[in-house]
Amino acid sequence: MPREFTVSPDGSRVVFVRTGSGRDPVGRLWEYAAGQERLLADPALLVGAGAEDVPEEERLRRERARERSVGVVGFATDDATRVVAFALSGALWAVRTDGGAPFAVPAAGPVVDPRPSPDGRHVAYVTGRCLHVVGLEGGDDRQLARAEGPEVSYGLADFTAAESMGRSRGYWWAPDGRRLLVARVDTSPMERRYLSDPADPSRPPRMIRYPAAGTANAEVTAHLLSLDGGRTEVRWDRGAYEYLVDAGWDAHGPFVAVQSRDQGVLRTLAVDPATGATEVRHERTDPAWVELVPGTPSRTAAGALVLPEDAGGTRFLTVDGQRVTPEGLQLREVLGVEGERVLFTGSEEPTETHVWRYEPGAGCRRLSGGPGIWTGTGRGGTTVVAGLTPDGHEVRVLRDDEPEPRPSGTIASFAEEPLVAPRPIHLTLGERELRACLYFPSGHRQGTKRLPVLLDPYGGPGMQLAVRARGWTGCVSQWFAEQGFAVLVTDGRGTPGRGPLWEKAVHGDQLWPALEDQVDAVRAAGERFPDLDLGRVAIRGWSFGGFLAAAAVLHHPDVFHAAVAGAPPTDQRMYDTHWKERFLGHPDEHPKNYARSSLVGSGHLLRRPLLLIHGLVDDNVAVAHTLRFSAELLAAGRPHTVLPLPGATHLPADDAVNANLLRFQRDFLKGALPTPEEGATARWR
Repeated sequence: MPREFTVSPDGSRVVFVRTGSGRDPVGRLWEYAAGQERLLADPALLVGAGAEDVPEEERLRRERARERSVGVVGFATDDATRVVAFALSGALWAVRTDGGAPFAVPAAGPVVDPRPSPDGRHVAYVTGRCLHVVGLEGGDDRQLARAEGPEVSYGLADFTAAESMGRSRGYWWAPDGRRLLVARVDTSPMERRYLSDPADPSRPPRMIRYPAAGTANAEVTAHLLSLDGGRTEVRWDRGAYEYLVDAGWDAHGPFVAVQSRDQGVLRTLAVDPATGATEVRHERTDPAWVELVPGTPSRTAAGALVLPEDAGGTRFLTVDGQRVTPEGLQLREVLGVEGERVLFTGSEEPTETHVWRYEPGAGCRRLSGGPGIWTGTGRGGTTVVAGLTPDGHEVRVLRDDEPEPRPSGTIASFAEEPLVAPRPIHLTLGERELRACLYFPSGHRQGTKRLPVLLDPYGGPGMQLAVRARGWTGCVSQWFAEQGFAVLVTDGRGTPGRGPLWEKAVHGDQLWPALEDQVDAVRAAGERFPDLDLGRVAIRGWSFGGFLAAAAVLHHPDVFHAAVAGAPPTDQRMYDTHWKERFLGHPDEHPKNYARSSLVGSGHLLRRPLLLIHGLVDDNVAVAHTLRFSAELLAAGRPHTVLPLPGATHLPADDAVNANLLRFQRDFLKGALPTPEEGATARWR
């Protein structure tokens, strides 16, 4: 699918990345202009590009972003969108959009996250955890910040920022191209973990730093660096606000957003570019936690702050302290600010996300049309809206001079078409009006056959699956339906898109509200669809969904008769600080929250078949979660099955492994569920 869109200042050109097809993982750089697409850079044609061989820092960046493509996976441009820089197999490359072939730019070492200066004269990049700047034509390579030790880096996002805050970058250019705002990360205070793959005993374990709940975070500071070697530290109360949530540098100067450890306070600070002193420009507070909204804080050309505000059941968009969106329209992300205009995504109905534009005097206008999960970017009178729709993926190019938001062009998507298109029935279930999707096998006729039920949720913060869009997860749910199941996917409390009260209903307890919603959903669906055999109900899931699946057979064996739990976080104390403390607080201060939200300690309750799956080198949810829980189950005399995945991280990357993994789960569930003749209690252990 085309992605990573950047629009030129005059709106006439769009630069983006796209692979050759759904079976071709190599990303290529493209430009769209006047209704035509032009190839800017193809890794296969670049002399010296060689095989994919990325530096360790870049590998970690891609892993945290769940990036599976190779080649050109990202890029950055100058302000005019005339110079595009990208990394390829650790080398620094650039191309001019006004003509000419891509050219290599000599660098001091393997390159990570190259970004041209706004004037296009220089390119900044990270190598060996040090920040460098080089002239676009080569030569004059300067090391602006040198890592003082093996635990220190400049210009890279720390683990917590990348994994839990949504911040993937670690430096920002000043508009004049003479200075940069740079994050410095020192991981030495964090606890050590060691990852090894037992399938290869000759390889030594890899040490990583991991901020488990209740333990020390990395020390993150910010510095103003100039091309002539000057350096000034940005000063704020890091004892009270240890999280650097976001930063930027616009026409009004540098700014940072910092958050307290308990996440109850988020401050936007203006930075004095001469002294590094900071001044509070805004403070958000919340008794549960302050939700981070991507793209905020931002500022308009007049200097008005663009921020979210939670009030009652609505997350509003505010500009200069005034709410500019109506009640019930849930702000999802600020996509960009141009002049006084704000481009953002929002949801009136939680199963859809649309692109909107706010403009003073004109109010809010929806730009994306038709059901789907839409995002976009805009500049110079052009807006690119890209969406997953019920029929697939599409990209529309809109012009402001049209009276209605009709596409003036489209950018082609080469995404694979599924062999069997998902056909979900969209449902609203129960007293809490749970949004759900129900998938039946192709050709199934109501009233002709009762089907075993498979719940296929994620069910946790940060992700929705019951949406009006055809994504990968919906294709998988339909595949399981083709194997003979009625598949139910439900988004319960804690999932995004329904406002702050819905999201924060899991504060202090991440297990029971989420599990209760799955129970209510399957019972309500069974009442509406008699073909659902509630005497044969299974549940599967990955990550939080895996945790939810295992919890279902532990605590509700009367409802769930078998489960598959992939990469489940069984002990919430072992998960990372920012993500887990957001919902449960500090484990030393709120130990009961962690106890009630964990699976460990409940292994003796297992009475149903349970399959645990885990990658052995998972650095997000460590395999220790599964191994320790399995040991508890065994000690309690509770039979279960464990499937280890050698060499796999949190999400297995091998297509053949993933295909066979689906088949393995199908066979396990079919063998574990009772037959219609046996009845619901036949295999109660």
